Amino acid sequence: MRIQQLEYLETIVKTGSFNEAAKQLYLTQPSLSNAIKELESEMGIQILLRSKLGVTLTDEGREFMIYARQVLDQVQLLKGRYEKSPVRKQAFSVSAQHYAFVVHAFVELIKTVSADEYQFTLRETETENILTDLSSFKSEIGILYLNNFNRRVLEKLFKEYDLEFTPLFKALPHVFVGRQNPLTKKKRVTLADLADYPYLSYEQGDNNSFYFSEEILSTLDRKKNIKVSDRATIFNLMVGLNGYTISSGIISNKLNDDKIVAIPLDVDDSMTLGWLKHSQLELSPIAKNYLEMLKEHIRGYGFDIIDEKTDHTN
Repeated sequence: MRIQQLEYLETIVKTGSFNEAAKQLYLTQPSLSNAIKELESEMGIQILLRSKLGVTLTDEGREFMIYARQVLDQVQLLKGRYEKSPVRKQAFSVSAQHYAFVVHAFVELIKTVSADEYQFTLRETETENILTDLSSFKSEIGILYLNNFNRRVLEKLFKEYDLEFTPLFKALPHVFVGRQNPLTKKKRVTLADLADYPYLSYEQGDNNSFYFSEEILSTLDRKKNIKVSDRATIFNLMVGLNGYTISSGIISNKLNDDKIVAIPLDVDDSMTLGWLKHSQLELSPIAKNYLEMLKEHIRGYGFDIIDEKTDHTN
């Protein structure tokens, strides 16, 4: 089915005549008739009734036209939005949990864009929002982690949302604290060491499931809990309140993280950080460039990229 066939059909219905429609469309009547016959054959229904009095829609044809007009309305919106511009804006969106390497690669990507106009979006957001952003094509790429605790639940959701997960690298858990925190004197910290410090974590909205938590060991009881929504706030609370959070261990001095220290956490666990996309989506050239820059930054922090061919999970 082609948009052109729907436009032909709409003109026929408006004029009530193949002959008149052919004149308005600057087509021969046989060409127009063949185009509609091909459409009817492909759809497996009779759309039009032809008689000496003119052309009318069948019952199936009337239902078909309801959907056809919705498609044509959307086409007109697209044309009105883009046809006036000789060059389309470059656009790219990524939705991610709160990681410095995601921002680094995003900054480097924008630096490579030579276009005068572009529309790029970086959403550091709740875990569930990452899934919905990708399933609705609001974002092209999503970035989050899996571990033994959340893997089964999230992989089930990936299938429900028709998403594909590709691992990037594995990291051991680290505690992030302010540089003046007494814990920085330790080479490794235990959960017992953390007991008296405020625990900082990212809120996960109404669906505050432990499986959506950005921090491992999210089910443990803590005496002091503080929820935040952005990375700047969590860093300020690390410094101001001697709070801590648990993450991958990547600290970025370039992003003003010089007041934060990462200390290995003595637990038997690991995190596999990776990227998501919708299974029906072919990545754009911009998205592919972003992934290459992402991998380059990850390697720069001393991590090995997981071989996608041997460790790919749907």
